[in-house]
Amino acid sequence: MRCNPKQTGRTPAMADTLIELVKRYTDTQPGASPFRTAMPGLTLLRADQERHPVHLIYKPALCVVVQGAKWSTFGGRRLEYGPGQALVVSVEMPALSRVVKASPTEPYLGVVVEFDLALLREVMTSLETPPPGGGDIGQGVFVSDFGGPLADCVLRMVRLLATPHAIAMVAPLIQREISYWLLTGPHGGDVAQLALANNPMKRVLDAIHTLRGQFAEPVSIEHLASVAQMSPSAFHRQFKALTAMTPLQYQKQLRLLEARNLMVSGAVNAETAAYRVGYESPSQFSREYARLFGAPPKRDIELLKEALPQSVPQSVPRPGM
Repeated sequence: MRCNPKQTGRTPAMADTLIELVKRYTDTQPGASPFRTAMPGLTLLRADQERHPVHLIYKPALCVVVQGAKWSTFGGRRLEYGPGQALVVSVEMPALSRVVKASPTEPYLGVVVEFDLALLREVMTSLETPPPGGGDIGQGVFVSDFGGPLADCVLRMVRLLATPHAIAMVAPLIQREISYWLLTGPHGGDVAQLALANNPMKRVLDAIHTLRGQFAEPVSIEHLASVAQMSPSAFHRQFKALTAMTPLQYQKQLRLLEARNLMVSGAVNAETAAYRVGYESPSQFSREYARLFGAPPKRDIELLKEALPQSVPQSVPRPGM
């Protein structure tokens, strides 16, 4: 399926050029997707067949589908996106993601551009009319049509990979332009909340960073709420609005993902992994692990190792995998 240029603002020529550039680059790279590039914050994705769902952690980024289709589930919220669309992630969060349209002749192709929050703030302060941040927390992730000047920026970023000596000089200029088009686009208010120094979303993000850094420790809602400068009830409500999950569900997924990484690396067994990520009961760990990943720890790790390298989980993977 190709994008509809009337909906996305991408011309057929632009779409075809981006497909060709991403295919050409990934054809020449060793290893498996995701493909890190010489450009900071730019990752290219490819899958030559539909994939089983993968558990990962998304980081704040623009995740563009160039060809193919996929879905991602955040808590109880599922988002589907295809060519001419982008997943916009504003907060680090666990997710379940699956490529649902891909083949050897028309592989799934994606481009991930991580947000440079410092640059985003700098661009926003220079705008003559900054977008309103709003008083309420929006959704931490959403799907948006991808086209026009923003699509042209991503095309130029990928094209720049062919001239690595120019990346240091030119890439920051394109990143700045991307920030501008995001902030002045239809979702500018949502993107602006990332850059505002003191707003409800920023305060909840501070609490999420605390939870991310202390996921193996007992953390109370009261403590997280104090970090966010909110009452416990308001914090719980705002956290769920942003991430589509409760703080406890968020922490549990972080723990289980980290335990999975420890085991698949061969560093520890299931019992040691359970204690290391904060569980006091290995049996409870095994039950919750099987509920999330669909198999008990030992069997799940055996299946993962059989499927390497395509299904290698990562403790802090880049978004959009």
